[in-house]
Amino acid sequence: MSPDSFATLGRSALRVSPLTLGTMTFGEDWGWGTDAEHSTAILAEYLDRGGNSIDTANIYTNGHSEKIIGDYFAGQGSRRDRVVIGTKFFGSLHPGDPNGGGAGRKSMIDQLDASLRRLKTDYVDIYWLHNWDRFAPIEETLRTLDDFVRSGKVRYIGLSDLPAWKTAEASVLSHFRGWTPIIALQLEYSLLERTIEGEHVPMAEAMDMAIMPWSPLKNGFLSGRYRRSAAAPTDAARAVITGAPSQSDYDVIEVLHQVAEELGASPAAVALAWLRTRPAVRSLLLGARRKEQLVANLAALDVTLTDDHIERLSAISKPTLNFPAHVLETGTPMLGYGGTSINGFQTTIWPMLESSAARY
Repeated sequence: MSPDSFATLGRSALRVSPLTLGTMTFGEDWGWGTDAEHSTAILAEYLDRGGNSIDTANIYTNGHSEKIIGDYFAGQGSRRDRVVIGTKFFGSLHPGDPNGGGAGRKSMIDQLDASLRRLKTDYVDIYWLHNWDRFAPIEETLRTLDDFVRSGKVRYIGLSDLPAWKTAEASVLSHFRGWTPIIALQLEYSLLERTIEGEHVPMAEAMDMAIMPWSPLKNGFLSGRYRRSAAAPTDAARAVITGAPSQSDYDVIEVLHQVAEELGASPAAVALAWLRTRPAVRSLLLGARRKEQLVANLAALDVTLTDDHIERLSAISKPTLNFPAHVLETGTPMLGYGGTSINGFQTTIWPMLESSAARY
């Protein structure tokens, strides 16, 4: 990783590495993951290789993930200030307490204070709403986040896994109220999960918000461990959550392996390299349970895909999007642009228009 590969997140001056270290695997409290000692080794390896962006959440391994990160930086105040630490709120750690999680003011204040305590810091660089709280007025959530920024406990804010319409509402509301803007979105995105291209991606481009994809290797399906012709890896604890690739998934996986072989790279590195070419994507969330996994996946920064490689991977993984995506892609250009080329995009003429020269 080199400094010249850093990118700003959305409409902000915050610079982050092209690969962000995801730490959902830090801690073994969920029955799988990595113990504290090896988690610390992964974190140190990432930082030593020039990475500067770390992502966690209050709910990850019941708070243990945050604590491992906090213990690592404890007593290293100057080093902590050199990295970007993001954490997420919403998840409740208190069964039976209706205010233990979510995105209301009371719970948000408690969650932030608890995260700062576990992280052993007095601020977080990015504070992410982890999910949409349908029982909390969005203006209450946004105003509380703005208060956090004004207090100095939070530097920037982002949203994770919200519907596009609610994200757009939040962004516009923040803009017109003069509250802290939303600079980035965490969304599932990979060769095997591209449906955000229907609404979220064009919205992010239009509103100048960065996308930080999570699960870029789709639960390990794109890691190289899966082939149609071979038995699937066995990991009972993870399989309960991830399931197994479908037959259409294997169609994508096989092309991925072909491209990887042509480039002399790993399938995982190629899958990550493809995702880095997508619009609005600025940094990928990359998790690892072993240091060797992290090192191998960092190789994605050295992979350069040709236009042909990108096209083949994009074509085999093209998703079926919700209405009106198909209309906007096919009918709209014919209806409105008269067969002209606009911003390099060549349109065709509406066939009904060509069928008659009469105009009224």
